[in-house]
Amino acid sequence: MSRSKNMIKLEAINRRPRKIFSEEKFNGKIPVITDYYAENTFDFRKSDMISDEVKEELIEATKATSKTRIPNEHADQVAKAVVAWASKRGATHFCHWFQPLTGTTAEKHDSFLSFSKDEPILKLSGSQLMQGEPDASSFPNGGSRSTFEARGYTSWDLTSPLFLREGENGKTLCIPTAFVSYNGDALDVKTPLLRSITALSNAATKFLQLIGDKDVKSVVSNCGCEQEYFLVDKAFYYARPDLVMSNRTLLGSLTTKNQQLSDHYFGTIPERVLAFMQELDYKLHRLGIPSKTRHNEVAPGQFEIAPIFEEANVAVDHNQLLMAVIKKVAQKHDFVAILHEKPFAGVNGSGKHLNWSMATDTGDNLLEPGNEPHKNHRFLAMVSIVVDAVFKHSKALRMAIAGHGNDHRLGANEAPPSIISVFLGDTLTKIYDALESGSEFKPIDDQWLDMGAGQLADLLRDNTDRNRTSPFAFTGNKFEFRAVGSSQNAGFPLSILNAAMTDALISATAELEKSLNSGKGIEDALLDLIRTNYKRSKNVVFGGDGYSSEWLEEAAQRGLPNLRTTAEALTVLKDEKATAFLTETKTYRPVELLTRYNVAVEGYNMSREIEFSTLSRMVRQYVLPSAVHYKKGLLEVIKTQSELEMECVVEKDILTKVDTLLNNVYKALNNMEASYNDSLQKDEEEKSLLFATKVLPLSEELSNKSNQLEEFIPDELWDLPTFLEMLFVR
Repeated sequence: MSRSKNMIKLEAINRRPRKIFSEEKFNGKIPVITDYYAENTFDFRKSDMISDEVKEELIEATKATSKTRIPNEHADQVAKAVVAWASKRGATHFCHWFQPLTGTTAEKHDSFLSFSKDEPILKLSGSQLMQGEPDASSFPNGGSRSTFEARGYTSWDLTSPLFLREGENGKTLCIPTAFVSYNGDALDVKTPLLRSITALSNAATKFLQLIGDKDVKSVVSNCGCEQEYFLVDKAFYYARPDLVMSNRTLLGSLTTKNQQLSDHYFGTIPERVLAFMQELDYKLHRLGIPSKTRHNEVAPGQFEIAPIFEEANVAVDHNQLLMAVIKKVAQKHDFVAILHEKPFAGVNGSGKHLNWSMATDTGDNLLEPGNEPHKNHRFLAMVSIVVDAVFKHSKALRMAIAGHGNDHRLGANEAPPSIISVFLGDTLTKIYDALESGSEFKPIDDQWLDMGAGQLADLLRDNTDRNRTSPFAFTGNKFEFRAVGSSQNAGFPLSILNAAMTDALISATAELEKSLNSGKGIEDALLDLIRTNYKRSKNVVFGGDGYSSEWLEEAAQRGLPNLRTTAEALTVLKDEKATAFLTETKTYRPVELLTRYNVAVEGYNMSREIEFSTLSRMVRQYVLPSAVHYKKGLLEVIKTQSELEMECVVEKDILTKVDTLLNNVYKALNNMEASYNDSLQKDEEEKSLLFATKVLPLSEELSNKSNQLEEFIPDELWDLPTFLEMLFVR
């Protein structure tokens, strides 16, 4: 290291909070959220340069079931309004902003500069607004595109607002787009998500109209992504090769005090972190991202931000933007934001809890139970269809949240297990059990909590508790897909969930039509459907401790799949039976599933290769030299004391232990490297399985041996920043 660890530590300790709301910047007035909310987004409905006719056309085009095409002359009118709005606010360039299969976003900037009769002008044509052409062979495509087959297209997504990205010296207009190949195959996350939204709307609308909701013309899926993350001072981050290369610590001894006391969770937000959060909210709100909640999470150095619900497609775009803004703002505060699912072994990792619901165009939340849920047959039917969807497609849902980072989190003490199950809560479970058995459900009267203190307001207890160990939990008027990884693009699991629900709705509609055609009334037909669904799929309903070993055994007895690793889970993409619902609902094409399998396996393997190589290098460059240096010092002390005929019992004992630990590390290093090198000779699929089952356990053994050595070596001889410094210095 070019600087001593003590210098790095002093630099981190002495940092001060960054102030952004200065009186000079805002003319002596602290701004109010409503004054600047969404000021960096373009709302065509408010533009006086766009005619009412075109506005109505654009509104119609944003509907999931719309097939409206925007004529070129109308696109030119919109583009002219957009460039006027953007340039007035300091934008000089525009880009098509899209989400390729890298897991992040992509953009290529073009200037507004054009010429008219040799005079420079600002221009964005309608065709430039509507369509772009990035290189389809240079992005992950799973072998579906050859290098010489480079053409691909981006297409403006009218359902997601245009926005301005701010830089230090100007702004860029970003146009949210889909990204497809020359043949129209999706090479991104957005395109299948939009298809799934359309398919769900069609299936849900047909079901609702069948049961009498004739006014419903469309249904939207809504979601809100709770985002967890860690903050590490950038001085420590850049002194850790593993964090820089893989976004997680590949070795490191856990501190004696970490999260056992739960004193960090919901604790007072550190001043420097609060300054970061305040600037983060300011940036997000200007982008029209409705961030709502912020707080300390369980692990030291871990935090969370949660938004207000939005329509699914916009929510996914906003979450991708949110992750980018978190990273950018963190750097301004001399932090690095880590979105990896498990950056520090031994403490809680991070998730992205995907809260999901469905709503009609008439404003009804289809998962709202009402005051008497046992009498709300539409609600009970919808929830039973959700349960049936999860039961039938649990393998696909497990695959949807697979990732090398999530493998370190799933099943640990802060995340649901890799077995997909549904939590309904006591009240709903009892209602369904009563319906199935034909018995009467007797609701419990409203329960007011007597807190024994007259100074406190009375509290009305909810009709069910929460279960944080469940991967897929009902939480009052929505479901929470808790197993989604923190770094993941939420659009992929959301598209799988929407497609699963669509498939279940199609089946439910067919069953309902059959009952109605037999002469049954709507209420009786609905009750039959609810009973049938629950009886068929209740094995996936579980309200107990998902962390327990007993659940693993019980889940196996229930026939629930347990795909423990990403390597196992990704094979679902090649299972035609397990993915048939994705192609039948037209969410994905067969070639797109194969593309995603190839991209995901290759991505998993490359991520592991980076980790294994980085760990090997760190052990050779840091761990072993530190131990040898310590041994050298001990030997010199022993030699000096022996020459003075002094006893060296303690020193010799320490030397023996360090030597043993050093040999253990070296042996573990050689074992991991040998297994890793053998695995490299296999094809991608076999390699992924070997990485998951052979090499990864050996790398973890090497990490554990290195950690034992770290605990013996004096801090002054250990060059790497420790967990103590990274987790606690703010």
